[in-house]
Amino acid sequence: MSKALIIGAGGVGRVVAHKAAQLGNVFHEILLASRTEARCQEIAKEILELQGKTIQTAALDADDPKNTVELIRRFQPDIVINVALPYQDLAIMDACLETGVPYLDTANYEPPDLAKFEYKWQWAYRERFEKAGIMAVLGSGFDPGVTNVWAAYAQKHLFDQIDTIDILDCNAGNHGHKFATNFNPEINIREITQRGRYWERADQNGPGQAEEEWVGGRYKSIDPMSIRWDYDFPEVGVKSAYLLYHEELESLAKNIPGLRRIRFWMTFGESYLKHLEVLQNVGMTRIDPVRFQGQDIVPIQFLKALLPDPASLAKNYTGKTCIGDLVEGVKDGKRRRVFIYNVCDHAECYKEVRSQAISYTTGVPAVVGAAMMVQGIWKRPGVFNIEELDPDPFLELLARHGLPWQVIECDPSVPLPV
Repeated sequence: MSKALIIGAGGVGRVVAHKAAQLGNVFHEILLASRTEARCQEIAKEILELQGKTIQTAALDADDPKNTVELIRRFQPDIVINVALPYQDLAIMDACLETGVPYLDTANYEPPDLAKFEYKWQWAYRERFEKAGIMAVLGSGFDPGVTNVWAAYAQKHLFDQIDTIDILDCNAGNHGHKFATNFNPEINIREITQRGRYWERADQNGPGQAEEEWVGGRYKSIDPMSIRWDYDFPEVGVKSAYLLYHEELESLAKNIPGLRRIRFWMTFGESYLKHLEVLQNVGMTRIDPVRFQGQDIVPIQFLKALLPDPASLAKNYTGKTCIGDLVEGVKDGKRRRVFIYNVCDHAECYKEVRSQAISYTTGVPAVVGAAMMVQGIWKRPGVFNIEELDPDPFLELLARHGLPWQVIECDPSVPLPV
């Protein structure tokens, strides 16, 4: 029996708190903390109503490690589950180091003033966590997270050699708004308005501008939303997916031996793309401050205040998500291609935990990863990406707690987009 401190009370934090409460045999005490305690209290009320469990709440400004250290020492958790803003990752890791408490998050660190997310800042903590004898697990959401674990599973069970991985993320749901983002607007819009990138081995020759080298290969960059793939998703149908950069490319290129190429794709509707184009054209997606009526404002932060809270979308959300890994390589001397995927229903998520499927698919793996750690199934000092750990017990618990997954064979002779 363990105590969990959950930091962050947005859409994902709501799911993490609900699902941790469902795992009463693992987490006997839960403290949900956020800058705005009223949001935590609202979630606590839901959990008492739906799960029949009482959780604690607290106000926390996690920007300053001293505040988090004080809360950790007061509550004495066995794990810190960080689902706050990515800007706060390093401050929370510092607090875990000072107090000797294991750490888990769902998204890598991103500086507030630079639209660039990569693992180098958190990987720099490896030696300190090793010396402290505690574990940190990075990226235990869905993508990154489950998609990384599927790659490790495919390497362990389905292939002798993996050549290519295409991660495909489709949200075919409808929230009823003209324009809204499914998670924090500031993070979401920064992510999709930067140049697209993918990684390939040095002997490959894919399209795009060659950028920095990485683990025997290089990144290639393309104009935003310039490469499209109309993919036929199970239970969802054909949707237009666009090549983007996502953080799991960095760690998987490093941790899947022999990989020749890895890419990430996300679906968007025409209406969403048109709204985004207009917002970019008028400067509303800028991350640098502008002077307005005697004070500095950051346009994207102002836009965030205007857009619907992602958590508010859940009640009327319909449709499904389908997220998966299309993996190709060799098994027993023959070419093989499989699609490993999950389908999640927005309305069913709302019934269970008052969430939409985007938050649900991120929050459930965070709780499953935390359960692996506190039960000693994953127990190694240092900082790890999730694909470096045993995939089997994680995927077994994931399927039992709301995210079943499937593997289907695909025809390896069908050309992939270039």
